Amino acid sequence: MQQIDKVYIDGAFVTPHGEEWFDLHDPAKETVIGKVRLADAEDARRAIAAAKRAFPAFSRTSKEERIVLLERMHAAVQAREDELFDAIVEEYGAPISRARWMAKYPADVLAEVVKVLRTYEFTRRAGTADVVMQPLGVAGLITPWNSNGGFICGKLAAAIAAGCTAVIKPSEMSAIQTRIITEALHEAGLPAGVFNIVTGRGDTVGAEISAHPDVAKISFTGSTAVGKTILRTGAETLKRVTLELGGKSPMVILDDADFAEAVPLALQAGFMNSGQACIAGTRILVPQSRLAEFEEKMRVAVAGTQAGDPRDPATQIGPMVSRKQWERVQRYIGIGIGEGARLIAGGEGRPEGVERGWFVRPTVFSGVSNDMTIAREEIFGPVLSIIAYRDTEEAIAIANDTSYGLQAYVVSADAARARAVANRIDAGRVMINTLAHEPAAPFGGFKQSGIGREYGTFGLEAFMEPKSLLGVN
Repeated sequence: MQQIDKVYIDGAFVTPHGEEWFDLHDPAKETVIGKVRLADAEDARRAIAAAKRAFPAFSRTSKEERIVLLERMHAAVQAREDELFDAIVEEYGAPISRARWMAKYPADVLAEVVKVLRTYEFTRRAGTADVVMQPLGVAGLITPWNSNGGFICGKLAAAIAAGCTAVIKPSEMSAIQTRIITEALHEAGLPAGVFNIVTGRGDTVGAEISAHPDVAKISFTGSTAVGKTILRTGAETLKRVTLELGGKSPMVILDDADFAEAVPLALQAGFMNSGQACIAGTRILVPQSRLAEFEEKMRVAVAGTQAGDPRDPATQIGPMVSRKQWERVQRYIGIGIGEGARLIAGGEGRPEGVERGWFVRPTVFSGVSNDMTIAREEIFGPVLSIIAYRDTEEAIAIANDTSYGLQAYVVSADAARARAVANRIDAGRVMINTLAHEPAAPFGGFKQSGIGREYGTFGLEAFMEPKSLLGVN
């Protein structure tokens, strides 16, 4: 039983002013494995004050100095990979194959930011002016539970590369993972106040960060509803805001696709991270003329998809992160059945043979129309909807008929045809016959999937403002 009773402010582990304790669970067993003492608004104010004090000196550091710091952070986080892996499996329930990638990613994202920073020019010429990219100030970084270490390190790396200081509010449900990452970052030896980590609730710590006048920038990953609240709150002080929010990603399978490749790709895209992914391809658009063939192949493939013990190497889908999340997913499955969608795999309840744990049966509906609730709202679990279309024009129309626009997928035997369709889909990223990630490319959403971009130079510049100097030689 772990007891986490410290937050990280001004270069030190300190007892929070907040007195609330929050239980941490193993979602595969429904057991309490630890407790974390949560920070409150006063702790957030102390962290913001520390970051504000550190900003003047840190903002003047050179690119080379920041590269050295980021490389130390990379080495320190990389050294804790195995410990982080164990925490991800136990506290989050990620299957071990996914958990290993998740444990490597925090160090990898730090290394990728170093690559960007090495070649980035902070001053460039525009006509007769010099344009200088200047760090914004204190950055508030608010991160979710579905890839805890990766989000903390990714946002922090971009902020530091830009010359900002930071206050981070991670999810209270990921406190064991946060402790490991915080200890590693402390060991990297950054100047006091450059980063501060205060685990607490969104409606206290998150709200204080969003409203505080000394915070110049907010970077938030989470639900669209919370993102809208942050945007409204930040408007009072005209904070610069990056929001990476929900998704209802279409996977458009064109009529020439090889289903032997398309079906496994659709399941990987839809069930990634146990379905708890904003980029999951949850709307599978299939040509009406080949619908029966696709359904049969999906039935067979889902039957071979194991949901259960995350420590079993054969498991592909782990538990939902919490009872609340499990109940949410069950509710949506019930809604799908009630609205007349046709189950071709899965359904309500736990997988066969699973007696405890917040596990969901891998579920696929067909006969779904795009106006059904399960096709409109983000479920955040292993629940997929097959939607039939008549022709390519209708497929594109259905793909774009959503309030979201984070990621999309196109599958076709003809790469040029797939690209032509991808060009017409309103999404921040479109994957063509692949699930590959490109860390140099911008990531973010159209419409209600967010504002702004992360990764690469786009993510770096989100923490800076251009300043024009005229009258210089």
